[in-house]
Amino acid sequence: MPEDVRIADQRVAAVVTGWRDIARDTGFSGEMAIGHVYFQSPVIVSAAQNADGTQRTAGQKWRWASVTKQVVATLLMQQVDAGTIDLGQPISRYLPDFASANAGTATVEQVLRHQSGFPNPSTAADDEEIPAFYRPDSGIDPLTYCAGAPTGQPGGEWSYNNCDYIVLGALLERVAGQPWRELVAKRIAEPAGISTLGAFPASEPTVPGFSAGAPEAAQDLAQYGASGALYGTPADMVKFDLALLSGKLLGPDALEAMWNGQPDLGYMALGQWVFEVPLKGCEAPVRVVERRGAIGGVQVRNFILPMVGVALSIFTDQGEGDFDFGEVWQGAGFSHDMLSLAACEQEPA
Repeated sequence: MPEDVRIADQRVAAVVTGWRDIARDTGFSGEMAIGHVYFQSPVIVSAAQNADGTQRTAGQKWRWASVTKQVVATLLMQQVDAGTIDLGQPISRYLPDFASANAGTATVEQVLRHQSGFPNPSTAADDEEIPAFYRPDSGIDPLTYCAGAPTGQPGGEWSYNNCDYIVLGALLERVAGQPWRELVAKRIAEPAGISTLGAFPASEPTVPGFSAGAPEAAQDLAQYGASGALYGTPADMVKFDLALLSGKLLGPDALEAMWNGQPDLGYMALGQWVFEVPLKGCEAPVRVVERRGAIGGVQVRNFILPMVGVALSIFTDQGEGDFDFGEVWQGAGFSHDMLSLAACEQEPA
């Protein structure tokens, strides 16, 4: 075994061991995968356990939720790399029949950064557990909804909403001449060596979620479209991450443009957040690429650490009110501890 692979394998094994301890202590229920890439020899390991610390089956398919946005942003940057999309052009340049009042002024880059002013389909009245947009058999056309009354002018502060990426999915289809789901299969899954990546509606069940200990309410997961409808295994998410790191999906200039986190926008980049943060055991701050997601009773965190060649995906079947990942920048919590294990040398307990 080459020395670089041996070292990577040891680091991955140490992270899995540490994760089991942290997961048991925090009552985490779910699955994680970690990958470490040296040259062309990636090492990927998955592990899963229940809240009581007992092991569960790894390698299951989970909803990727808003990590879908990170994948769609990559597809769009491939088009930028090819010269078929200009980030500074308005949405109407590529999607002329999209009837939003903001379509002629919101640029592609602003939509990627959630600065479009498009309406938010996740807005619900206080007594609605599931917004009408996502209810089974709602009959709501996504693009028609997203062309509704804007919530503000493009630019300025970012405001998270799923319409941005639903619109970008339609834009990609218009420019590339293929459904965005087919683009994912051809331009993401194939070069990254991913076998389980698909989009809802799924042909077989994915891991269900729980909220307050009860089964989650039913949703039409396909309605999320290019904002959140992908599913696959945690290990395949890590393959996507490592393919980004190794240059299989984007050239260096396009990748750096996608990972350009803006401090004045809370380090929002294009489809993800990118920032530097101190981690326990590391001598200097570490650059972190973070993409988070949650639909119903399933949460996901996807982390890429470009400086050390590590990627980490974590899924839980516990809703946002039942398990707290914490914020990496706060210097404590589940996510911070996991990234410290993955990136830094830890002193023996």
